[in-house]
Amino acid sequence: MSVETRQSLPTFRMPAGFGGLLPALVLIALFFVVPVLALLLRSITEPEPGLQNYATLLGDGTYARVFFNTFLVAAVVTAVTVLVAFPVAWMLAIMPSGLASIVFGIIILSMWTNLLTRTYAWMVLLQRTGVINRALLAIGVIDQPLPLINNLTGVTIGMVYIMLPFMILPLVGTLRAIDPMTLRAAALCGASPFQAFRRILLPLSLPGIAAGGLMVFVMSLGYFVTPALLGGTSNMMLAEMIAQMIQSLLNWGLGSAAAFILLVVTMALYALQLRLVGARRMSGGI
Repeated sequence: MSVETRQSLPTFRMPAGFGGLLPALVLIALFFVVPVLALLLRSITEPEPGLQNYATLLGDGTYARVFFNTFLVAAVVTAVTVLVAFPVAWMLAIMPSGLASIVFGIIILSMWTNLLTRTYAWMVLLQRTGVINRALLAIGVIDQPLPLINNLTGVTIGMVYIMLPFMILPLVGTLRAIDPMTLRAAALCGASPFQAFRRILLPLSLPGIAAGGLMVFVMSLGYFVTPALLGGTSNMMLAEMIAQMIQSLLNWGLGSAAAFILLVVTMALYALQLRLVGARRMSGGI
């Protein structure tokens, strides 16, 4: 190609400054900012302008019970998920890479399985005549079936199973980044396994626990399918209440207010986590 031909061809330049961000900003505005503003507008204008929807949600004992159930289940699910996921993540971090890939693939495969199918499976397992109760009765651990469904126990069990991969993934990355020589040095200095875990492994794994814990807690706050199927009407959670308000009662104002409160809480938790992690990094704690 001659020099004259190359000079005549149009040249493409990447937009600089604000112009390069414009497509992303438009997408964020269309799919996040506009829906949130519409949600907020409905919450303060229906059925009439004012903050009566928020006053009703925060002042009525029935709705307060729903908020309490939601945050209680989310906190319990997060705590139990951390306790179950940590040894699994540590096992994946120290086992041979080939075997770890197989186990890791099984964990990822569980995430690809249909959520509704997994929840129905837990309904079968947890009912009074299900496999779990029948096994406990057969080995003599219990004398009568345990109430494991249509209550917060069933919701917690089902949600912990579903949330485990979201806690294991960040924990594995954090634990694999820890130098094994650190733990060996602690053992050579006379530290017991528990002391090495409490004073070295646990502090170094806190970023992964924080990231996974925030993800699990936020997702648990807005979960709908599992609480609706494994819980009961007396243990309703916020997402189920929002769906009932909008779909059954057609109360868009109250449902929008509840959804906006949930969004604000979620964003506040995320901002708090960023602030804590940022402060920890600035102080050299990580």
